[in-house]
Amino acid sequence: MATASITMSEAQFNTLRKIVYERSGIHFQDSKKYVLESRLSRRLEEMNFENFDQYLMFLTAGPYQTDEFQEMFNRITINETSFFRNEPQLEVFEKEILPEVLEARKDTKRLRIWSSASSTGEEPYTLAIQIHRTLGVRLPDWHVEILGTDISEKVLMTAQSGVYPSYSIRTLNPLILKRYFTEEKGTYALDPTIKSMVRFELLNLKDAISARRFGTWDVIFCRNVMIYFDDQMKTHCTKLFYDQLAKDGALFIGHSETLRNIDVPFEPIPVPHAFAYKKADGTGKGEA
Repeated sequence: MATASITMSEAQFNTLRKIVYERSGIHFQDSKKYVLESRLSRRLEEMNFENFDQYLMFLTAGPYQTDEFQEMFNRITINETSFFRNEPQLEVFEKEILPEVLEARKDTKRLRIWSSASSTGEEPYTLAIQIHRTLGVRLPDWHVEILGTDISEKVLMTAQSGVYPSYSIRTLNPLILKRYFTEEKGTYALDPTIKSMVRFELLNLKDAISARRFGTWDVIFCRNVMIYFDDQMKTHCTKLFYDQLAKDGALFIGHSETLRNIDVPFEPIPVPHAFAYKKADGTGKGEA
């Protein structure tokens, strides 16, 4: 990793990570000072700032501080993802959870799924593909709503385009690639039908009020996000998901994450590779 040309003092790091945490819930541990320093020093050079004190002043009192917060988030967040990432877990969703939800919603024919940290869109589009091939000719009879949200405006623009580099489809089954993508000069454009099944919104998970306006969800995905949160933020997000999840819904988290020791009444779904939870007191059918 290249050495940052503008260095950050411990005091500057503490101030900056406090700002990041207050705005996003993302917690940078003491050992991650170099991450903020290396990812933001180039930004300081672009803005002709000589040091991080000037940048901190701009972030807190500058005329375009809101825009700069968004730019900062774009640079400090990692958006490592791909289509059908952690396929065993997605197979549990498609073969176990999805059929149960569809059966429970057979009267209303309404299905709502939230990808709460959708990054550049690979996850919600993957779910759309799975729903498309599960419902098949029945799809027109259903009202399927898939929402992808993220804190980064930049990654959402990529998601909305539906065009991806080869890296995003690197582990994709060739049959799925052929069926749902069109190659265009080294990039891969998603099938318009799948693209139309997903919409994207800018959302900070720390903002529970904004999240609640989207209503109740049958399935919520929040994978590989809470590893960046401290216990307080993890509890906040878990409570939010509990409130927004249908009574018989499912919450999927990352394979390296757990809800253990979080005081919210979720219980694991006892299926290998699921990394999924249901409401411990959930009874009856949920309503979208």
